[in-house]
Amino acid sequence: MKNVVRLHKRPRPKSCYMLASWPGIGDVSLTVARYLVEKLNAEEIGEIEPVNFFEPEGVVVKDNIVEGPRFPESKFYYWRNDKGGKSLLVFIGEEQPGFKGYDLVNCVLDVAQKFKVERVYSCAAAVTRIHHSEESKTWGVATTSGLVDELSKYDVILRGNLRIAGLNGLILGMAKERGMEGVCLLGEVPSYATQIANPKASLAVINCLNAMLGITIDLTELSHLAKRVDEEMDIIAKRATAEFIEQFTEPIWEQGEEYYEES
Repeated sequence: MKNVVRLHKRPRPKSCYMLASWPGIGDVSLTVARYLVEKLNAEEIGEIEPVNFFEPEGVVVKDNIVEGPRFPESKFYYWRNDKGGKSLLVFIGEEQPGFKGYDLVNCVLDVAQKFKVERVYSCAAAVTRIHHSEESKTWGVATTSGLVDELSKYDVILRGNLRIAGLNGLILGMAKERGMEGVCLLGEVPSYATQIANPKASLAVINCLNAMLGITIDLTELSHLAKRVDEEMDIIAKRATAEFIEQFTEPIWEQGEEYYEES
């Protein structure tokens, strides 16, 4: 699609990796991408025009005043590695389109190839039966057997067969069609908490991603956020348990039947 991508700057990296991110379960992917952009001070360098992929479905009202229609943003950021390692191109999409997702991913990969990206990373959630108090582990998949072998060096769990829904998965398949390497890292999320942001899963993923990219960033803020969400989950779980007990249990002396204590 012509004239869809607008690049404000055109860095010329010698070697570059890319992280592409869209919303998903637990906000795992977006949290990782936004945290990296913030802590690396990555520079915004371009965007994809949204009108080709999104239709506004409403408006925001502030102080009783209706604001103009707002489209989801789809932006590119760039971080130059001055230490001689791989530089990083980051794409963040605020929303996944209801249609034309394939076209949108093609636009992202077109930019990736302009920047001579050697490998595309994405992130997602691995919905599993862990408890929210347990450590979140990272699963991994890749586009080649060689990359799978590389993943095994980073304590990544290889689960064999699985499905990655949405554009965070689709981009790997389309990158493979173009002959590009691709890796998806998935943070474990409790199956009962898929509607809640899970910074602990994002922390597990970003720890692994940092090692693979050879970069070091301060994870203190994300660690504190993960701890706070765990504490909030504990409160919610205790409250839900108490309500369940109150609703579905009844003192035996109120059950409408005579009760005698044997002597």
